[in-house]
Amino acid sequence: DYEGDTYSIEGSVSAAGLATLFDDTKGTISSKGKISGKQLQPQAFHADYTSGKKASMIDIQFANGVVTSTKVVPEPKKRNPNNWIPLVGSDLVSVLDPMAATVIHADSLDQVCGRTVKLYDGEMRADLKLTYESKGSISVTGYQGDTVTCRLGFEPVAGYRKNRKALKYLKKRSRIMVTFAPVGQSGVYAPIRATVSTQIGPLTISAERFEANE
Repeated sequence: DYEGDTYSIEGSVSAAGLATLFDDTKGTISSKGKISGKQLQPQAFHADYTSGKKASMIDIQFANGVVTSTKVVPEPKKRNPNNWIPLVGSDLVSVLDPMAATVIHADSLDQVCGRTVKLYDGEMRADLKLTYESKGSISVTGYQGDTVTCRLGFEPVAGYRKNRKALKYLKKRSRIMVTFAPVGQSGVYAPIRATVSTQIGPLTISAERFEANE
């Protein structure tokens, strides 16, 4: 929901089988904050989910675009300083949570790509670099019209283990395409389709329903 200079995003996650490497994942996620200029500025992010039989929680609080607290349950294991890239204070300035990072505030479809999104997921900071790929159209329940597809480049910054194979694959070899569509007349654009090349084959995620609640 987008009202004036504030926003609230809520969603549910449900994935099974190969999409989660054999563990079923279910949960709820939410992000709320304000819109400053053309930028989303989160104030709070919360996620509760289960993967297999393991329950997890992530809570991130922000003030003026800066992360002020992070709580992760269960707590991450102690990291080996020899191969861990730690977070520093400057890594947590002007960042977006995983929900806010998925939506773009822009004047038109032409301006959606060509930007870098600074993501913080509760442990890792990464840059998501969106570059223009193509234009198209789509028809799903709630929306029929133009779309723009950006190629997403993944660049880990801090809060991760050196030489982690999955991250190296995402950075150097994975091909990630994200297709955006407008959310009503809000000036906000959200993903309606994504395709990711993985080590076990391509994964495509598509919205069956795409509607604005204004």
